[in-house]
Amino acid sequence: MKNLFILLTVPVMVFCNFLQTKLLNNNDVGKETFHLKGSDKIVYLFFKVEKNTSNTEKIILEDKKMVSGKLKSNPVFDEEELKVGDFVISLTDTRGKEVVKQIVEDPLNPVMEVYEDTISRNKVSLQNAEFSIRYVHSENIQMVKIEKVTNTGRQLLFTQKL
Repeated sequence: MKNLFILLTVPVMVFCNFLQTKLLNNNDVGKETFHLKGSDKIVYLFFKVEKNTSNTEKIILEDKKMVSGKLKSNPVFDEEELKVGDFVISLTDTRGKEVVKQIVEDPLNPVMEVYEDTISRNKVSLQNAEFSIRYVHSENIQMVKIEKVTNTGRQLLFTQKL
């Protein structure tokens, strides 16, 4: 009986593993990914954003760190996921061609979870916040540009040479 159980369990587990792999691969169809020629370094950019009295955002690059390691996966930029208030961060080369593009959900209006009798989510409005991005180091990346998604399009908030 024990051998029969093992004999039936192993093929089911193998089949489920292949099915899961197939589903994961199918979810990536149609999404744009960026492949950088591999380096064994990860770069972190740390930003601070403050809302002025005139309700305009001011962004400051606080720190840049490079560490050894590899990213397990590169963030995928999906235009359909953009919401008003989100930041679009573009890393470009010397000619202005985008090498990496990432989304940061609205850092000044994060959604916080509250645990009471039930779990609820509330949007919190902040005057300042911090956020960071990470990417695979590449000599081609020379500049960072941050845009805010608005109802009328995108508003350029920040550009800086790295």
